[in-house]
Amino acid sequence: MGPDEDSTLPAEDREPGQPSGRRPRTRCCLLKGCERRYCPQRARQRYCSDECRRAARRWSRWKAQQSYRATAVGKDKRNGQSRRYRQRVRNRPPAESEEAVPEAARVITHNFFRPLLRPARLLRGIRPAAALAPPAVLFARVPARPGTSLATRAALGPRYAAAMEDLSNRAHG
Repeated sequence: MGPDEDSTLPAEDREPGQPSGRRPRTRCCLLKGCERRYCPQRARQRYCSDECRRAARRWSRWKAQQSYRATAVGKDKRNGQSRRYRQRVRNRPPAESEEAVPEAARVITHNFFRPLLRPARLLRGIRPAAALAPPAVLFARVPARPGTSLATRAALGPRYAAAMEDLSNRAHG
């Protein structure tokens, strides 16, 4: 079975707006590390996205700079920049370190820890005589980290689960 009749017609014989019948083959993105397959939208399109194109442009500029600095002219220019920088540093006025005011101490206000505390209504039902582990009181109703199982909470003590369920019942009931 051969190709369609329309696809073999020269461009001038085809009706305007009619597709050529041929799609460009998928290409591999030329950015090192990406190498994704994509369908090019234009001829000579080398990269799959704008991000890859920008990254390739950045790399190209960096490589050109490295090549330039490897030449004698580039080395002279870079040495001149370094020399001028060292001269500027030498000519700076000395810092007034003797007369500088020491940095103020950081003050922790009374309300600094308030968002971290549990509401009093959760702690009201706990009797002081109850022998609960401190983590059971402090971490009540705090969800476990993502990816951890309920078995990780068992390390806090055997009474932890009962205390947590008790607190949960009191809060909802």
